[in-house]
Amino acid sequence: MARSQRKDEILASEVPPVLPLMALRSTIVYPLGTIAVQMGAPENLALLRANEEPGVIVALVVASGDHEDPMEVAKFVGRVGVAARVHERINLPGDTVQITLQGLRRITVDGIEQSDPFAIARVSPAKDIPVDPTELDELVSRVVQAAESLANMVDRIPDEVPAILKMNVSDPGRFADLAATNMNFRIADKDEVLQRLDVGQRLRFILSRLEREVARARVMEDVKKQTEIKIEQHQREFYLRQQLRAIQAELGETDPGEKEAVDIIRRIDEANLPEKVTQEAKREIERLRMLSPASSEYQVIRTYLDWILALPWHKRSGDKEIDLKKVEEALGERHYGLDEAKDRIVEYLAVQKLKGGDPNGPILCFAGPPGTGKTSLGEVIAKAIGRDFYRISVGGVRDEAEIRGHRRTYVGSMPGLLIQALRRVGVKDPVFLIDEIDKMSGGGPSGDPTAAMLEVLDPSQNSSFVDHYLNLPFDLSSVLFICTANNIFDIPGPLRDRMEVIRIAGYTIEEKVEIAWRYLIPRLLDEHGLSDNDIVFTDEVLSFVSSRYSREAGLRNFGRNLATLMRKRARRKADGEEGAWVLDLTNVEEVLGPPRYAMEEAEKEPEVGAVTGLAWTSTGGDLMVIEALRMPGNGRLTVTGQLGDVMRESVDAAHSFVRSRARQIGIDEREFKDSDIHIHFPAGAIPKDGPSAGIAITLAIASVLSRRPIRRDLAMTGEVTLRGKVLEIGGVKEKVLAAYRAGLREVILPKGNEKDLRDVPKEVRENMTFTFAGTMDEVLRLALLDAPVPRADQAPEGDEHSAPISDAADLEVGANRRTPGARSDVAVADR
Repeated sequence: MARSQRKDEILASEVPPVLPLMALRSTIVYPLGTIAVQMGAPENLALLRANEEPGVIVALVVASGDHEDPMEVAKFVGRVGVAARVHERINLPGDTVQITLQGLRRITVDGIEQSDPFAIARVSPAKDIPVDPTELDELVSRVVQAAESLANMVDRIPDEVPAILKMNVSDPGRFADLAATNMNFRIADKDEVLQRLDVGQRLRFILSRLEREVARARVMEDVKKQTEIKIEQHQREFYLRQQLRAIQAELGETDPGEKEAVDIIRRIDEANLPEKVTQEAKREIERLRMLSPASSEYQVIRTYLDWILALPWHKRSGDKEIDLKKVEEALGERHYGLDEAKDRIVEYLAVQKLKGGDPNGPILCFAGPPGTGKTSLGEVIAKAIGRDFYRISVGGVRDEAEIRGHRRTYVGSMPGLLIQALRRVGVKDPVFLIDEIDKMSGGGPSGDPTAAMLEVLDPSQNSSFVDHYLNLPFDLSSVLFICTANNIFDIPGPLRDRMEVIRIAGYTIEEKVEIAWRYLIPRLLDEHGLSDNDIVFTDEVLSFVSSRYSREAGLRNFGRNLATLMRKRARRKADGEEGAWVLDLTNVEEVLGPPRYAMEEAEKEPEVGAVTGLAWTSTGGDLMVIEALRMPGNGRLTVTGQLGDVMRESVDAAHSFVRSRARQIGIDEREFKDSDIHIHFPAGAIPKDGPSAGIAITLAIASVLSRRPIRRDLAMTGEVTLRGKVLEIGGVKEKVLAAYRAGLREVILPKGNEKDLRDVPKEVRENMTFTFAGTMDEVLRLALLDAPVPRADQAPEGDEHSAPISDAADLEVGANRRTPGARSDVAVADR
């Protein structure tokens, strides 16, 4: 009765129409409630200092969300707050005051009278809207039930909360406020309860929040129970396992896991592993003994120990002494030509023999076009010295872990390619062929595999190569590494520096014919079920197939074309046709179709603005025709053909040089102002770059502006400076062989490349003429012909073949020019 009377007195308290406005940030007090709050906000402290009388009444609002800024007090207008009385004040350190607030009743903020130093608001009493009696009992019952469930499942909610709620069911509004106060709602949810004047909506909102918390608490309870069950089960299994081991020890028996551990220890002792490896293996065995065979960690350790035991830590292969005669015979049996590569291989093995097999030395790298026998050379070396051979293809490898291995912390981790290969070959001194090393990716988010190869291929470091999976040093110094590449410039510099590059340029037509007789035809006959009595080749047919269908550096297309001929013969033999099939040129064209390449006499007629240059590619040398065209214009220079920056600079330098020599060449100065020049490099879809096309570009520009034709029966390569000096270039052997395969028998080379002719095969040197030019003037005298005399009906202006304006200097150049077939007066080496 007294409590009800006190409640009525509080609710009947007179609330002034104007009250100081106090914004609370972390809590709120509902009507008839009491709470202690610490004040630290400047505006709230100013309010308390200005109203020091006891029992002052203030208007409480929740300063959440957009109302954190005290200067935005106008946003509180229209919101519901609580009129509260300030009872006790306690000063705390740090300019903080603790006060006790007693909620009186809900109020509505009608307006703001003052904002500084604290807010003063006009307020009016807010009246609750009663709940519908038909749903009151159900809402109250569900809220009490949810509160009881939460109190049972959540420790932070006191057990007496449901009892307090049941004692206040007669007042639904107070009941809802008590539920919001005691159920640890967030401040935003408490403010939402405060704002709802409709008691029914207030109860439904509280019920939704409580039921959501109950569902969440049940999930957490289920997780907790499952975790406890698993922990208890694990402890029980551990206890039973320890008892089982004790019983087995009493009976003299061991469990399967212990038996396996003992077996692994025995194998480790028998393997005579290095000391560090033995220590690490035994440490892992001790960990294995403590684990259940059903656990995932057990299988990881077991696999790791299998790798250690499977690697060839001491086992070797090969002959005790390298027989150089045997090596030379093996190289000669499998490969024709390639004298330089063969000599270097024998020299390398001779050094190994004298040093007693000490592997410290350069890593051999065979570089050349596809189909030239690089991979098979490695196989021959391994066979000749009696070692196991294994090919590791690293083309497309882009992850460092593929070389160094994955760490054991990852699921499905494995050692790198090197350790895997050693396990497969079973010896520590095999021949490893690192194939396509130039096509290894340059790195990315997963690391740079080319950097990992530095340690593998460095003889001073690979004696203690550490794979991430093994995490133990393995000696790779006994492995004979041989690398292959198509383009050595795609190999990073530090990695290329560890290799000794042996270039394999390609084969001449004569060499291809000889290789076909020795190797290709016997092998292909056997593969197609034929004999030499079923199909008969001649040197003429093989040369025709090589020059007209397979003009390449290697042998793959040549072998495919021969296989095509044999398949036709095999089909007819299968149909019952007997007798020998003697091939001639007509038979070849019927089977292989029209020749893919022109005859040797093609493209040899002199022509204005067309030059036959030589290019180096990763697949061997190739011809590169450079075309120039003159047209009326204003001196613009156009270049097409997907060129790189270096070749575009060569075009600019060549144009400047021709303009500086216009008078000597026979070009009117007006041509540079009144004519546009278009220089085109055919096969525009293929990127081109490099410094070796300078003299060919210069000759094309000089020809098209002077209307003088260029000899097409010779090829040329070399870079030119602005002063007309012809500079040395690379890839001489590949370029010369390309010209030879195309039927050209005269080549212009820079004077500095005369030393490189020793790399060219002897039969090519004997059948070709080489001119070594030191200046561009020599190239012009040799390749630029006299302009033809125009016909009477031919207009001199705008015609590509009209006669140039001549002067004394032009006559002098013409006097020193040689005609096709004549011998040049500049340096000519007839090899």
